Amino acid sequence: MATAVIIALLAPSGCASALAASGARQSGPDHELAHLEQQKNLWRDCRTGPGDELGAQLDAAGARCAEVTVPLDYSRPDGRTIKVAISRLQATDPGRRRGALLINPGGPGDPGRIYAPLLKAAAPALAARYDLIGMDPRFTGRSTPMNCQWPIGDYLRSTGPDRRAFDRIAAQAEDLAARCVGQRELLPHASARATARDMDVIRAALGEPKLSYLGGSYGTYLGAVYMQLFPGRADRFVLDSALDPDTAGPGYARPMGPALAAALKEWAGWAAHRHDRYRLGSTTARVLDTVHRIDRAAARDPLRIGRHRVDTHMFPVILLVSLGRDGEQDYASLAADLQVLNDAARGAEVTPTRSLEEGLTFLSSPEADGAGSARMAITCADGPASRDVGAHYRDIQAHRADEPLFGPLTRAMNLPCAFWPASPAEPPTQIRNAVPALIIGASGDPKTPYPGQRAMRRALSGSRMVTVRGAFRHLVSGVFTSTPNACVDRAVHRYLLDGVLPARDTTCTGIPAR
Repeated sequence: MATAVIIALLAPSGCASALAASGARQSGPDHELAHLEQQKNLWRDCRTGPGDELGAQLDAAGARCAEVTVPLDYSRPDGRTIKVAISRLQATDPGRRRGALLINPGGPGDPGRIYAPLLKAAAPALAARYDLIGMDPRFTGRSTPMNCQWPIGDYLRSTGPDRRAFDRIAAQAEDLAARCVGQRELLPHASARATARDMDVIRAALGEPKLSYLGGSYGTYLGAVYMQLFPGRADRFVLDSALDPDTAGPGYARPMGPALAAALKEWAGWAAHRHDRYRLGSTTARVLDTVHRIDRAAARDPLRIGRHRVDTHMFPVILLVSLGRDGEQDYASLAADLQVLNDAARGAEVTPTRSLEEGLTFLSSPEADGAGSARMAITCADGPASRDVGAHYRDIQAHRADEPLFGPLTRAMNLPCAFWPASPAEPPTQIRNAVPALIIGASGDPKTPYPGQRAMRRALSGSRMVTVRGAFRHLVSGVFTSTPNACVDRAVHRYLLDGVLPARDTTCTGIPAR
């Protein structure tokens, strides 16, 4: 998305007294959403049937579930409605309860109901003081799910080394977009703005005057949109690995290339120290040469990996999915995968590792639940997309020399938006406010690069930032990562429990895998 866009802030409507208290502007009569904000949640078991494994997990954790009714289109609050599914774990210390804390893992569009028990397990002190709320954002999970019946599990493909390869992926993107024509009524209303309004209806339906929040990755943008639309209703907000708010929409992945390359180089240094085990190269430069040699081999002829084929469109995706976790086990898993791919590039018959088998199966199988098409719908609804397909190719070509491996992937990651059968219902939200928030992240994050995190910090002028220096991970708080940082979690707990932000932006030390 271009940084210079015309912005129009459309404020939510709601009860007049609540609006006056919050400072939010209303866009219609003060009674428009009253019937939804005052709805009673009918809490029930989460399991909906014998095959509902997620519901069974939620029940086993002691959660209760509900469906909140919200407008499809907030400009027509009396029109069609949809359901948003939520889970709740009530505060374990009700005498010291201070409110509701909603968790969003990002995606965009990752279902979030399971994150209530995950946060309780990761942070019992927060579970004692807050009702933990998990939410499946609109059109995902149990929330009026959207499914375009895509023949692949998700749209993650590199556009390859030349125009012929690019045209092949562009044709695939056009086909995927065409498969969403039947969802045309829903598509314009999949944006973060609509989901933020859903969050406020949930807040009101829960009887909470304010909402606290923990969001990761794309969830940081969703949280920032809520803060912009409902500044007086945002209580304590924590944003983990913040997205640059000015790149949200179809172009959000474009800045990733250099950060991914830096994370790959960091991993390559780790692998070089273990050349005797993985045989990928005895220096950082030689390991990177091996990676590029695999890429060239996949471009010449798809690599045979068991029952799968890895071509020039898929190999960079394998790296993208793996980078962003920098623990010892994560690095070892990527090295084992690349050892298999390197052997295949040399013509050997290979058997995929478990992680490689699972990843390739997902990428090559038809989507089962609409998760991929829903994520694309959210991305395309968050901002305008260029319909000039050639401009995408020219952008890739302009960065071919400095981003040879990742540019053809990240600079066209959301190419289906160029063919999308619907336009966003609203312009993007301009994030500029002084609402307090805690922003946390890693300086080497390959998926929400650090300059974008700093941009979020500047846009939220009342915030403070805690940076994990020397870390090449995406997501740093205990609930979202298997390698949490105690320094970060102390800052998160101090803010959510005591309301104390750091006096100034500060740093924590990352522990590199060596």
